[in-house]
Amino acid sequence: MKTYDFDQEIDRRGSGCAKFEELDAMFGRRDLLPLWIADMDFPVCPEITRALQRRFEHPIYGYSIPPESYWRSITSWLSRRHGFEVGREEITYVPGVVKGIAFAINFFSRPGDRVVIQPPVYHPFKMVIEGNGRVVAPNPLRRTPEGGYEMDLDGLREVISRERPSMMILCNPHNPIGLQWSRETLAEVGRICRAAGVTVVSDEIHGDLMLGGRPHIPFAMAGDDAEAVAVTFGAPSKTFNIPGLVSSWCVVKNEELRRPFFKWLAANEFDAPTFTATIGTEAAYTHGEAWLAAAVAYIEDNIRFTKAFLEERLPSVKMVEPEASFLIWMDFSELDLSHEELVDLVVNRAGLALNDGEMFGPEGHGFMRVNIATPRRCLRGALERLEAVVGELVTR
Repeated sequence: MKTYDFDQEIDRRGSGCAKFEELDAMFGRRDLLPLWIADMDFPVCPEITRALQRRFEHPIYGYSIPPESYWRSITSWLSRRHGFEVGREEITYVPGVVKGIAFAINFFSRPGDRVVIQPPVYHPFKMVIEGNGRVVAPNPLRRTPEGGYEMDLDGLREVISRERPSMMILCNPHNPIGLQWSRETLAEVGRICRAAGVTVVSDEIHGDLMLGGRPHIPFAMAGDDAEAVAVTFGAPSKTFNIPGLVSSWCVVKNEELRRPFFKWLAANEFDAPTFTATIGTEAAYTHGEAWLAAAVAYIEDNIRFTKAFLEERLPSVKMVEPEASFLIWMDFSELDLSHEELVDLVVNRAGLALNDGEMFGPEGHGFMRVNIATPRRCLRGALERLEAVVGELVTR
């Protein structure tokens, strides 16, 4: 059994790291502990690094084409990890999941069309819809009595009937909450959307980071209706901490959707990967399973550590325990702070850079998204900073 050192603290300053370089622009300060943007602070799987180094030893970086082994590495991964059987003709490359979603919006909808999203949800969904001249049709998630979330399927039917959208963007697993939707829920989304002629773009970038042994359920596997309307995007980027390689994929099972969309992508060369993307992806999907198992185990320990810390030392702050990925949806609503007061507490007093909950929609008021894919000592330090400032607030 290989061992990996996820406690290693790596200085990312000066490497073009967005998590540090964008602190001024996002938070107005550079002296913050960043637990916001969703990449890990862990060194990548060594086999990925070695594969890239071998290629860089060749003195020419010319035009390249993806080898068949690249495509096999992706389809084999999807099959053995998720039981998702994908033919070679059903998959193509895209240069990032958000870019892929933008491509789908531009191809499958027209300016002025409504597009359904389910806030609180990954904020680029709204940005890419509105930035391309479409209109957001919100179908907010519903809080459960236990403090969790569920999909409002009756609300989805009503929104689709009223707004007549051409598309829906599904987050599966859901970011920022970390929910893996059940097969039954996904199947019902498929039935509702197929009946209404709605194409469903499913963002499954967190699908490999399932926690507690849970399975990931690709939307397109939830039934014939789901398969008929599904345009699925995924990537090794979150899974293996390689978003800088810009490698993502798109799967469309329905030939009527796939053939014209893939033809359009090819005509615009949106489906042409760089050699760094293909080499990094193939190495990850071929040699990365041991690293991933170790990374997920460390993330699960960090989640348990965070939960115990909050319960024992910060009981006025709650968390929604995630079923997938390394992001925690942290609930500060018991503090009864305004949006500005909560941001001031976290940023200016605790010295932390977290994702503001309202970034994900007004339903995120009183929440922060926290990235816990970081060495335990850094995580402990961040929680202790929160403990100190929240303690002062509660005492006052």
